[in-house]
Amino acid sequence: MINTIEKIKEYLGDAQDDLLKHTCETITANQLTLPGPDYLDQVFTGSDRNVQVLKSLASIYNHGRLGGSGYVSILPVDQGLEHTAGSSFAPNPMFFDPENIIKLAIEGGCNAVATTFGGLALHARRYAHKIPFIVKINHNELLTYPNTYDQIMFGSVREAWNLGAAAVGATIYFGSPESNRQIQEVSEAFEEAHEMGMATILWCYTRNSAFKTKDKDYHSAADLTGQANHIGVTIKADMIKQKLPETNGGFRDIKFGKMVPAMYDKLASNHPIDLCRYQVINNYMGKIGLINSGGASSGASDFAEAVRTAVINKRAGGTGLISGRKAFQRPLKEGIKLLNLIQDVYLSKDITIA
Repeated sequence: MINTIEKIKEYLGDAQDDLLKHTCETITANQLTLPGPDYLDQVFTGSDRNVQVLKSLASIYNHGRLGGSGYVSILPVDQGLEHTAGSSFAPNPMFFDPENIIKLAIEGGCNAVATTFGGLALHARRYAHKIPFIVKINHNELLTYPNTYDQIMFGSVREAWNLGAAAVGATIYFGSPESNRQIQEVSEAFEEAHEMGMATILWCYTRNSAFKTKDKDYHSAADLTGQANHIGVTIKADMIKQKLPETNGGFRDIKFGKMVPAMYDKLASNHPIDLCRYQVINNYMGKIGLINSGGASSGASDFAEAVRTAVINKRAGGTGLISGRKAFQRPLKEGIKLLNLIQDVYLSKDITIA
């Protein structure tokens, strides 16, 4: 039987040496607050978070296969609103029933499930004590014509609390015309959530047509996403969800905002782990956990892509993965296998901080 690290190397293929043997020489690991069993004690017991927030954070960090490790694996399913239900669930129609979303998270050994008010409300009494709930409180919707892209509130923080949520999640489209309003709405919601004893998780996405040029898409640039993260931790997100960086130089090449050359040659390099570490350092040097998103389902390559993302996130100093479509857009057993494979990366002692 193949052991865990060999299985991971197999999925990494020709990239295994580049990803598993890389050493960060930009911001070194000893400058970071790293995930571990004492992570909550290190970061939050000296903060202004009240006792109930600490309990809520502990319920997430201590649940599932990664419980007690300082790492998290979260199943997010809000694509029925963000991408339309038909296009999201056509590959696996069982997930039109939100109970199956919760069941997948439980059977997949996740730390928590993140989904909509309606889906969690319908099954709250049956499952709120079995897995931590993260209620997504704002969404984009695609039924307006022509399509517009804006995050609007779909419910109240109090209603999330009534559902037994351990945390609320929200998205801000940084760089969009609506971002100032979204920052104000979400910061107020996060303040209320903390007062009521819930943790806060921010989806820090960049969105602006100017961020995509003829030659390159900078929506996943390390400098732009890193700054989005930094704004996110400023409004007191307890965890940041971000896309894995695939490039850099957004401020420099689009010629906006503020930049200095050291952002690109001292704080980061072109190596994928160093790009991700730039995101981590913008999360208060790792004090606020970075969870990278799993991305869209690509079919047969999903398992290899998930392993690559998890290895980069872990070795960069990140806290885990929040992967949805790769898991639920396939048969249930395969979805569980994929989630467990991601978790195996974080459980492996052979994969260390770069």
